[in-house]
Amino acid sequence: YQQNPKTYTIVKQLLAEGNAGELQKYFGSRMEFGTAGLRAAMGAGISHMNDLTIIQTTQGFCRYLEKNFSDLKKRGVVIGFDARAHLSSGGSSKRFARLAANTFISQGVPVYLFSDIIPTPFVPYTVTHLKLCAGIMVTASHNPKQDNGYKVYWENGAQIISPHDKGISQAIEENQEPWPQAWDDTLIDSSPLLHDPYAMVNKEYFKDIQKQCFYRNINKETNLKFVHTSVHGVGHKFVQLAFKAFDLSPPFAVPEQKDPDPDFPTVKYPNPEEGKGVLTLSFALAEKDGARIILANDPDADRLAVAEKQESGEWKVFSGNELGALLGWWIFTCWKNNSRDTRAVKDVYMLSSTVSSKILRAIALKEGFHFEETLTGFKWMGNRAKQLMDQGKAVLFAFEEAIGYMCCPAVLDKDGVSAAVITAEMASFLATRNLSLSQQLKAVYDEYGFHITKASYFICHDPKVIQQLFDNLRNFDGKNTYPKSCGRFKVSGIRDLTTGYDSSQPDQKAILPTSKSSQMITFTFANGGVATMRTSGTEPKIKYYSELCAPPGNSDVEQLKKELDELVNALEKHFFQPEKNKLQRKTE
Repeated sequence: YQQNPKTYTIVKQLLAEGNAGELQKYFGSRMEFGTAGLRAAMGAGISHMNDLTIIQTTQGFCRYLEKNFSDLKKRGVVIGFDARAHLSSGGSSKRFARLAANTFISQGVPVYLFSDIIPTPFVPYTVTHLKLCAGIMVTASHNPKQDNGYKVYWENGAQIISPHDKGISQAIEENQEPWPQAWDDTLIDSSPLLHDPYAMVNKEYFKDIQKQCFYRNINKETNLKFVHTSVHGVGHKFVQLAFKAFDLSPPFAVPEQKDPDPDFPTVKYPNPEEGKGVLTLSFALAEKDGARIILANDPDADRLAVAEKQESGEWKVFSGNELGALLGWWIFTCWKNNSRDTRAVKDVYMLSSTVSSKILRAIALKEGFHFEETLTGFKWMGNRAKQLMDQGKAVLFAFEEAIGYMCCPAVLDKDGVSAAVITAEMASFLATRNLSLSQQLKAVYDEYGFHITKASYFICHDPKVIQQLFDNLRNFDGKNTYPKSCGRFKVSGIRDLTTGYDSSQPDQKAILPTSKSSQMITFTFANGGVATMRTSGTEPKIKYYSELCAPPGNSDVEQLKKELDELVNALEKHFFQPEKNKLQRKTE
């Protein structure tokens, strides 16, 4: 029986053509629900995001929450959505969010459903602010336009970690038959269980981020001009409001990209991590309006890319590690100079993921606060930050190299809105000292030691080749031996988070959690270099991240860069062996 005429027609057409191959693709295997929730193309069948798979997922999630919270019907859940839509299958983030709300409301669970599009960080913010049991954000972030996703937050305001993913996944398997009235989302509009948190959060969130505003007078006076792009996503309105909350003049918005458009017509990929291609229109507007700094959010506004015009007239796009260094320095300096926080510096923490730059470790060592690294992904940093805050610690900042920043304890996830306005305040402050962001970055490296990073990936569609490549590294010179060198570079330490081995620990056991289902090995080199090789959870890639950390005082940057380039070349040649393994290079 047809509930969605569009997906029904797609399947009917394939049946009529007898297209077994395509039908297998649509119905062969269900989307896997992991710690990041769901992420897949919109379309027909159980391998795609559509009305049915959203209903099934939410039914499973609802049953799992009922099992975990006796007061679920008192506290409820929050649901937000971005502006994605897919004409041919009739799927859209808003439609999916309404179906999810309907599922919960049918079971007597209060739902705080945002009435309009919002940035992803507003969902974890609302979970924490209203003390709800869980949150759902319907978004595919910066994925290609045909994709959508379903991201889940726990009651602590952080993304779920294991074993919740397995528990929810199992509950989805057990609740696949749609409940009565599952398809009729008009039922929610008259329900007393439906609440709209939009106005409240738009007031409270901007009040909360003002605790990170330290130089209001400078903000009011600054002549610095900013360009902002939301890359056809949700960010425009919210970054404008954030600037207003900090008393900054509004940034110039890239007109072709400021309104939400699910087709993302002006970019090949709506991902500001891809660098200059996504920023072409921003550069043009900045030149026209005399702006020196560009702030770019990804479509769900949880990430931030920053570019600055240099003396030479060239534009520098900061890497995630460079902006992490600047924000870490800035947030600690503000805490030290202006904070009314009476806690001692030994109760202050910063976090970053294990594949991100270790610059925060260097700053922490010199300034006396704590630095901790976590596994890759904000779910780990969010959960760890909450644990530390519950112990009375101040977690000032967390970041990952994939341009994600958590600058404000009210959101335990990456947040591109607060990061954008805090970056703008930092730039305005530095301008009063006649310093650019690039100059300040160099000053940070001069004081705490240069940290030079280089990351890339190879594409490999054959899981067997990937497995073999990592097996080879674990049995390099005979069984169970790791490489002792990589070309001319001597290996001084090995941590394997797939097997749990760590050569630097007294008992040779790694401290961070291990996962047999994903590959990840970190090599430390005698020259102060570190390189991590890992598989991607969401794409057919083998990624690597490398860094050379120099002690303060070693300021020959060109020499350090040359050394890192040589280390990376050796890594590719000896450990990846792209020719032998037929790996496809990242095309710039």
